[in-house]
Amino acid sequence: MIRINLLPHREEKRLARQRRYVALLGFSFVAACSIVLAGYLLLATKIEAQNERNQFLTAENAKLDKEIAEIEKLKSEKQALLDRKQIVERLQSNRTETVHIMDQLTRQVPEGVYLKDVKQVGEQLTLNGLAQSNARVSTLMRNVNDSPVFEQPLLIETKAASVGNQRLSEFTLNIKVTRASLDASMVASKPAVARGQ
Repeated sequence: MIRINLLPHREEKRLARQRRYVALLGFSFVAACSIVLAGYLLLATKIEAQNERNQFLTAENAKLDKEIAEIEKLKSEKQALLDRKQIVERLQSNRTETVHIMDQLTRQVPEGVYLKDVKQVGEQLTLNGLAQSNARVSTLMRNVNDSPVFEQPLLIETKAASVGNQRLSEFTLNIKVTRASLDASMVASKPAVARGQ
């Protein structure tokens, strides 16, 4: 007897192929979703790590900014202290300057010259006074020019003046004070004072 298979075998093969295709499609979808999810998690982890680094760097920058501000403040305080120190040193070194200037003036002013006013602005010394003649003013200028403390005497004006029944010359004279010579004369005078003691 001949057996004839009347079952729909082609239909069963087609259904089997469809099932395999749907299973493969489902597996591919799950694999793709897994890959995307893994990539997303990896990127999220990297982003989180980078954000933590950025926050750390921002915090460290803020600390450094505070330290830099403190350093700048300390530098300005140091500069202010140095400026004060220089002022004190200048005052200390110029403390006896007026005494030496007055001493030199009394030594250099010739007889017959009378000073009315002595004014110092910086290194400029202005003398106002009376002299018995213009020759006495010239002698004063020569004496001042030969002095180790003064230099560049400049006669601003001289005019006739009468004081009581005397005819005198009133003069204005500018003199430059040489600080280096003044410092040297102060140093030289210290051993002389020590020898006197």
